[in-house]
Amino acid sequence: MRHGSRAQPQRLNRRAALALLPLGAALAAATPPQPKTGATITVTVTELRNAKGVVRACMTTDEDQFPRCRGVPGAHGATAPAHDGSVSFTFTNVKPGRYAVALLHDENANGKADRALGMMPREGFGFSRDAKVRMGPPSFADAAVDIGAEDRGLTIRMRYML
Repeated sequence: MRHGSRAQPQRLNRRAALALLPLGAALAAATPPQPKTGATITVTVTELRNAKGVVRACMTTDEDQFPRCRGVPGAHGATAPAHDGSVSFTFTNVKPGRYAVALLHDENANGKADRALGMMPREGFGFSRDAKVRMGPPSFADAAVDIGAEDRGLTIRMRYML
């Protein structure tokens, strides 16, 4: 008889728990969303020539460090496997400001921009506003875009010199 008395309260507890599930779901649905702290920026990189290595993206407000991201406070950096054609990056909680984006198609995934003859980029690169490359990367001002509170998409074409 003891065995029966133990089983009955367990069934009641399970039934009570199942009965409360809709209440828990209603409470979860009623929880207010967390306030948004910045914009979501989606960067679509086009015209990748192959699926080798990775694509690195840097989005920064630091004019003096551009096009670098490593160790730059407030910079947004990301890496994704390369794909033929295009790759997308999503940066969340981006505070309003003036940003420039730099891209590298690091085909051998060695973490640096390889060069031929010490100067000419061997791997693909790209910059926001399709900023032109002359004797080095473009200036921050040439690549800068204003980011506000609204979500935004940017498309950047990957370029190859070799």
